[in-house]
Amino acid sequence: MAADTRILAEIRNGQVTGVTGSELLELVRKARTFIASRGLKQGDRCGLLAANSIRWVAMDLALMAEGLIVVPLYPRQAPAELVAMMKDCAPSLVCCSDAALRDGIAQAWRESPPQVLFDEMFAGVEGVSFGALPVGNDSPVTIIYTSGTSGEAKGVVLTASNVGFMLDRTAERLGELMSGSRSGASLGSQGQDRIFHYLPFTFAASWIALLTFLKRRSLVTINMDLAKIASDMRTVAPDYFLNVPQLLERMRRAVDEQLWQTGGVAQAIYARAKGAWARRQEKQAKAGDALWLGLANRLVFPAIRKKMIGGNLKALICGSAPLNAETQLYFMMLGIRVLQVYGLTETTAICTMDDPNRVEVGRVGPAIPGMEMRLGENDEIVVRGPNVFSSYWNRPKQTAEALREGWFHTGDQGEVNGAGNWRIAGRIKNLIILGSGHKTSPEPIESAIAKNLPAAQQVVVVGNGRGYLTAIVTGSVSPEKVQAALDVVNPELPHYKQVRAFVVRVEPFSIEGGMLTVNGKLKRDAIAAKMKDEIDEMYGVRQAV
Repeated sequence: MAADTRILAEIRNGQVTGVTGSELLELVRKARTFIASRGLKQGDRCGLLAANSIRWVAMDLALMAEGLIVVPLYPRQAPAELVAMMKDCAPSLVCCSDAALRDGIAQAWRESPPQVLFDEMFAGVEGVSFGALPVGNDSPVTIIYTSGTSGEAKGVVLTASNVGFMLDRTAERLGELMSGSRSGASLGSQGQDRIFHYLPFTFAASWIALLTFLKRRSLVTINMDLAKIASDMRTVAPDYFLNVPQLLERMRRAVDEQLWQTGGVAQAIYARAKGAWARRQEKQAKAGDALWLGLANRLVFPAIRKKMIGGNLKALICGSAPLNAETQLYFMMLGIRVLQVYGLTETTAICTMDDPNRVEVGRVGPAIPGMEMRLGENDEIVVRGPNVFSSYWNRPKQTAEALREGWFHTGDQGEVNGAGNWRIAGRIKNLIILGSGHKTSPEPIESAIAKNLPAAQQVVVVGNGRGYLTAIVTGSVSPEKVQAALDVVNPELPHYKQVRAFVVRVEPFSIEGGMLTVNGKLKRDAIAAKMKDEIDEMYGVRQAV
C-alpha cells in the first residue's frame, strides 16, 4: 500500500479529515525529536493524557519508539484518581492534549512531573536526531491501569512480546472476517478495511484494536464527539468496528422507539417479524411467520441496517462485558453478525474471539490459538500463554496472588462447551452470599430485570450477608414498572435468587460520580457504601413481591 494512502481520519460535525501513512510518520518524527531533547532514559514512564485523536496515536507511537513506557490516562477520570495512578508509576513526563487537562492535574498535584502540551511536542525540535533502540521481548511497552471495580486501580505491565503475540492473533481473525470481501465493491478505493472507532484508546482492547488496524493498513475514522456516534457511523459506513453491549442495547431501543412513533405499514411488518423471529428461535413457529420474515427481509430490515450503520457492515465486534443473548439475536434478525470477544487487561485484552464462521449466540468464542484456558475452583477461568501480563507495577503481592503456578486467575466465572466455545457467567468477587449460605451471581439477575425494564439505566442487585436479595434501579422509571418487571422475572428463579425489594434512584451512577469504572462497569463496593441508608431501609421494611 502506498505511503500516500490515508490510514487515519477524524470526523467532526460530519466532516472527515485525515492523514496518510507518510504524514503520520512525520508527526511521529517531530514528537520523537522533542522527546529525545528531554534526555529521558529508555524504560522511563510517560503519561499520555488526552482524548482519542490522530495526535494521540502519533504520540503513543513516538513514545514507544523512544523506548519509553506509555501510561495512557483516561481524560474523563477525576483528577484525584489520575494523580493516584501517576504517583504510583512516577512518570518522568506527562503529555497533555490541552491546557485544561494539564491545569487539572497541576491543581490536584503540586509536585507533579513536567507536563507538556501536544502543540509544543508536535512542533518538533531542530537539530535533534534519534536512532532505532533495541527492544527485547520482555521489555515493558505500556502500563495500563485496571478498572478497579472493587478497590484501587492496579497498573498492568504489558511487554513487547505480549503485544506482538496479540496483534498476530487479532490480525489473523480480522483477516478471516474479511476473507472473500477483497474483490467486493464495498471496500475503499485502496482495498482497505473501513473502521469506525469511538472507544477510548486508554482501554486495552481499544488500543490493541487500533494497533491491529494500523498493522492491517486499514482506514480508521475516529469519532470525536460521543453525542454524534449514530450520525458518524452512517457517515463512515464501516466494514466492522469495536463495540460495548451498552451501545448495541441503545441502538436496539432506538429502532424500536422510532418505528413505534412512525407507525404505518413498516411498523406493522416489523412487529410481526419480531414475533415470528422469536418463535423461530424457540422452535415454535406458526403459519404465516415465514411470510412476515420474508416481507421484513425485503422491505424493512435493509432500510434499518442502512440507516443504522450504512450499507457495508460485515460484523459488529463486541467486548468489555457479556452481551445479552436476546440483543445478539436481534441483530442477527436484521442480518447483522455480532462477534464477541472476551479478555482482561492482564491478558493483553483478549482471551477468546468468535470464529466468524461458527458463532454461537450467548458465547464469546474459543480461546485464541497459542494460549490455554481452563476452569479452576468455583468455575473460575484461569489462563496461561504469551498474552498474559508480566506483573502489576510495584505490587508483588497482588502479582503473586493473580499469577499462580504459571496460570493467571481471572476472577471470572465461566463454562465451556464441547465445541470449545466459552460463556462468561459473572465475577467471583461479585458473588452474593446470603445469610442462608446460598451463593448467587448478580449479573444474570440484573440482566433479566433490565431486559423487562428498558427505561432503567442500571440495575444493581445487593444482599451480601442478608436474608434475601434486593435491587437498586436507576433512571426515570416508576416503582410500578419495576414491580411489574420483578413479577415477570421472579417466578422463573429459585426462592433465594428472587429480588424481594427495590429502591429507585433517578440519577444514574456515573464515572464522574465515582460509581462506575472508566469503561462503565459498576463499582459495587462504592455503590453499597453510597446507598447504605437506602439498602438498610429495604431490609428494615420488606416489600411484597
